[in-house]
Order: sequence, then C-alpha cells, then structure tokens
Amino acid sequence: MDILDLSYRLAVSLAGAAARACARGLPEAWRVRLQAEAPDFPAGCWIWLHAVSVGELLLADGLVGRLREAGQRVHLSTSTPAGLELLARRLPDWDAGTGQITGGAFPLDDPAGLELFLCRAPGAFIALETELWPGLLEALRSRGIPSLVVNGRLTGKSLQHGGPWLRRAASRLTLVAARDEASMEAFRRLGAPKVALGGNLKADLALPRPLHEGWAALRSAWAGCPVLVAGNTVDGEEDLLLEAWEAAKATAPGLRLILAPRQPRRFEAVARGFTERGLAFHRASEPWPDDATWRGTQVLLLDTLGELPAAYAEGTLALVAGGWAAPGGHNPLEPVRAGVPTGIGPGYTNFEDLVQPLWSAGRLAVVPADSVGSWVLTTLAKAPLRSAGAMALPESLTGALDRTWSLIAPFLPIG
Repeated sequence: MDILDLSYRLAVSLAGAAARACARGLPEAWRVRLQAEAPDFPAGCWIWLHAVSVGELLLADGLVGRLREAGQRVHLSTSTPAGLELLARRLPDWDAGTGQITGGAFPLDDPAGLELFLCRAPGAFIALETELWPGLLEALRSRGIPSLVVNGRLTGKSLQHGGPWLRRAASRLTLVAARDEASMEAFRRLGAPKVALGGNLKADLALPRPLHEGWAALRSAWAGCPVLVAGNTVDGEEDLLLEAWEAAKATAPGLRLILAPRQPRRFEAVARGFTERGLAFHRASEPWPDDATWRGTQVLLLDTLGELPAAYAEGTLALVAGGWAAPGGHNPLEPVRAGVPTGIGPGYTNFEDLVQPLWSAGRLAVVPADSVGSWVLTTLAKAPLRSAGAMALPESLTGALDRTWSLIAPFLPIG
C-alpha cells in the first residue's frame, strides 16, 4: 500500500468515523449506508451486484435473471433511499422464491463499512455503469476477487475530472464491459487494464411489468382522449412541456398529460406548481379514483418509482425530457419500444449511442425547445390514439445482454 492508498484510507476512515458519531443528523442517503448489512451467504459463493440508484436497478433486470438461472447467489446493493424503495419492491420477483437473491444498502467505502461484506467475501463484484470505489476495489484486489463493471459508461467530462484516486481504482478493475465505443476508449485512458465492448443493456431489457389495476379506470375514462406522456423531467422543463401541452389543447381539447419528474425529491415542488397553475391533476402516489373522477382530471403526476417504462404505452405520443434544460438527456428506448411516437431534446450526450441509430431509423425525433409545441401538434394529427403494440428495435442495438454475459461468465464463482 503506497501513499496514494494510505491517503484515501485516512480520508474515508475519518469521514466514516465522523458520520457514525453524528448519524442522527445526517441526510437519509448517508444514514441508510451506515445501516448496510451483508448477506448471509457462504464466503466466495455469492456475487455482489451494485446498482447505485433507480435507473441502474431497472437496468439490472436482465442480468439478475441470467445470474439466478445460472444458480448464482446474488446480493444487490444500492446507495439511495429511492433505490432502496424500488429494490424492496423488485426483490420478490427477482428472487422468485429461490432464496438466491437478497438486497440492501451499499456501505461506506471505509474499512469499518466494508468489513461486514468482506468477512464472508463475495466470489465476484459487479458494478453497473460507473461505480469505482477505491477502498472496495483495493480490498477486492488484495483478496483476489474479480471486480467487473458492466454497461460501463464514462464520458469525456468524467475522464477529465478523474483524479488520482479514481485512476487507481480503475487500474484495479478486472474487466469493463463498456456500453459504447466512446466509453470503452475512456475507460482505457483512465487506466482500466481490460476493456471490451458489451453494448447497452437498456436495449435488451424485457418489456416492463404491467401497471397496477388502478390504471384500468384511467384507461376507461381517457379512452377517447389523446395522451401526452412526458417522462424524466428535470428542473426547468415542466414549464416548457406544460406550455406546449396547453397550447396543443387549443387544437385538441381532450388532450391529457402524464408527467413524471426524474427525481423523487422534486415531486412536491412539481405538485405545487400544478396547483398554482390551477390544473385538475391527480398524484399517482395517492389512492386511485374511479372513472368519473378521471374524466374530470387533466393531468396525472407520476410521482412513483418504476412505473414510467410501462406508462409510456398509455400515451398517444411521448416526450423524453432531460435534454432541454440539461446537456445529458434520458433514455428514449422505452416509449420507442412501446410503438409511441417519441421526441427528445437536443441535449442527449449521455445517450448518443441510443439516439443516433433510433433517429437514423426514423423511430425518434430530436426536437428543439422552441419547436416542442409544433411537434406535439403535428404528431397528434397523424398518430393513432394508442400504439398497436411493442415494436422491435434496430438490430444494431440488440444483443448486449448476450455479449455482456459471455464477457463476465469466466469470472463468476462456481458452486
């Protein structure tokens, strides 16, 4: 262990000690990590699969299924309260009564936090996307435990800000299955010793789980109405999309709206904004009303976790947000796969590997902010009220799960 490792260990040890000393006053995201518990699996005979929050947990679906079918014991960890809420709902389905799949919070990356997980150490560690924890990766390397990154995503900006601790962590990875060629090159430049192209697992996810029975009343009440689904909105985008929706209602008076903010912490603020606008809206987190109430409701605020992928199929058209008020964008695959005409903002740099082939295939429109209203009107004029059903993606986007599995399988524990 050299000065770089020692400096990191000292820093996280001090931070961990301080956090434990004042745990009650910490934000919830810190408190849940202080309560992280290891699975009751035999040492060396389980896989630690880490998905930092909601998006990564949704992405884990296909991989968890493959691991379970292969007889592997898996412990999923996540780092946020929202992730833990979704994890608690998904675990029964993922485990399917086998007793092989458990889950909980990700610990602090200090010796005290990691000790519980390493006293009966996993046979392999797999992180989704970009989770490089120097303390954990050093501990795994010293024990000879493979550390893998799947759907590895690394932008040029992240690479520029990667300090010596991050570079040291990357150098200890056993394998990175990168989601695209740009990320593959970025991981190599960061110092990861073995990087291969796995592809984007988002494109190989199974169709989303059906929505709960309460949606039947909404479908009945809105059956003759066009519906705009606006998903993953970030701060500054609700006003843009509400203005486009209200302008379109002048031509299509029955137009309804389902709007899903990206971050749970913004649910209350968005609801207040709806109230201030005088909108007749209902929150999905509240008890669902009957048909009569839905007929008088203009907007559904989708303030729940994990329902948006299936909710896109309830729309006549969809707008995937995140690319009008920010440069990153969000995943457009879900409404496209549902066969719903879909628009996305020009700031889609985090999803360029998905947007470009979809755009080239005519399955997606890139819509500037000043054209959102006109795109909604034009699309409403030619779109059916509801999609005829799921549609296949361009062939260039498929096969990521098979490729990723072939890359990681040699490093997984046996028995």
